[in-house]
Amino acid sequence: HGRWDIGGGGLEFNDSVENTLRKEIKEEYGTEVVEFEFLGYRDVHRKHQEKPTHWIALDFKVLVNPKEVKNGEPQKFDEVKWFTLDTLPKNLHSQVPKFLKRYRQQLETRV
Repeated sequence: HGRWDIGGGGLEFNDSVENTLRKEIKEEYGTEVVEFEFLGYRDVHRKHQEKPTHWIALDFKVLVNPKEVKNGEPQKFDEVKWFTLDTLPKNLHSQVPKFLKRYRQQLETRV
């Protein structure tokens, strides 16, 4: 939708958080999770299909092999690209600045 995002997905009934994390990384970026760290959660209040909704975002810092990353869902993403925290583009998904404000210090260190 013309915005940069950090990836994500929904937790399906009877699946574990870790399995979902690994599955989403594989689907979206075509690679395996090397390491991950749970950062915390956020309450996300937003409109979805014109109705107010309340989502719980489980936030992770994930290490992958950047040489293996590819656009695993070209029907959803125009491209996949790396940015440093200091060179992020301006057209970010609405939740990215909130994520960065909360976790920036933790993101500056390796998993």
